[in-house]
Amino acid sequence: MVTAEQLDLALLCDDEGNSVRITVLGPLQGVAGGLAAEIVVGTPFVAGRVALSLWRSRLTSWAEALDRLEAGEDIAWLHVQRGPSLSIHLNGERDCPEVVVEDVLDSMTAVRVPIDLPDDWIATHRGLLAAVLDAWEGHLSPE
Repeated sequence: MVTAEQLDLALLCDDEGNSVRITVLGPLQGVAGGLAAEIVVGTPFVAGRVALSLWRSRLTSWAEALDRLEAGEDIAWLHVQRGPSLSIHLNGERDCPEVVVEDVLDSMTAVRVPIDLPDDWIATHRGLLAAVLDAWEGHLSPE
């Protein structure tokens, strides 16, 4: 059932004020079966946002990325596609996970955010993904 409610697909944050959030905003205007979303980066040093388009295939690849992260592998989500990408390095330079958001096409900007994530963060993100899929199941195209 589609709701007008905005839902987080990802909320990676820590007690130091570092965060990377992916929020589903609603139907993608002019594109059947797509969802409009945004990636929002916030740290004490830098803040920014970039638009992101989501389809069922991208949500499926996010589920696969969570599986790889759970297996101890770093991921690069949407790295070879048009638009922004998100990478998660489990062992970053600051002895904690590191999230990299790149927007090569539009702003030509990349930001690397160290985030001290809680132990259950992958399970939490599986729940966020399930909530997005449940809320938007009727809207998403089959692919």
